[in-house]
Amino acid sequence: MKVVKIFTFDSSHLLDGHDGKCKNLHGHTYKLEVEVSGELIESGPKEGMVLDFGDLKKIVQREIIDKMDHAFLYNRLNERERSIAQMLEGWSMKTYPLEQRTTAEVMSKHIFHVLKAHQLPVTRVRLWETPTSYSEYEPNVG
Repeated sequence: MKVVKIFTFDSSHLLDGHDGKCKNLHGHTYKLEVEVSGELIESGPKEGMVLDFGDLKKIVQREIIDKMDHAFLYNRLNERERSIAQMLEGWSMKTYPLEQRTTAEVMSKHIFHVLKAHQLPVTRVRLWETPTSYSEYEPNVG
């Protein structure tokens, strides 16, 4: 059985060295779909559920949305992006580092692993960067 919950958050980023317009600082309203899978709970207050949607929301909110929403997402291994982040942090502005470029592909994989590390039975993450473009991370698929 699978259940999916959808979230949105706004963030800015840039892709230093990219050969298109995304090399410039810009933002997105991301739509995040988190899929969890498992057997139905057989008894107790959560009987008939894979996972209570409220519990799912709490974890994703705490571990992803609260940290990434209205933050500058950056590749901490890139000197130029790191210097922008340091300047913003000096002004008490929110930043969120990743270990690679902040592409939708890298972000969807990162989000999956953060949620998995917090014991969420996540099986797929889909991250919409625009209304018509998304990246999907599902381990052991393609």
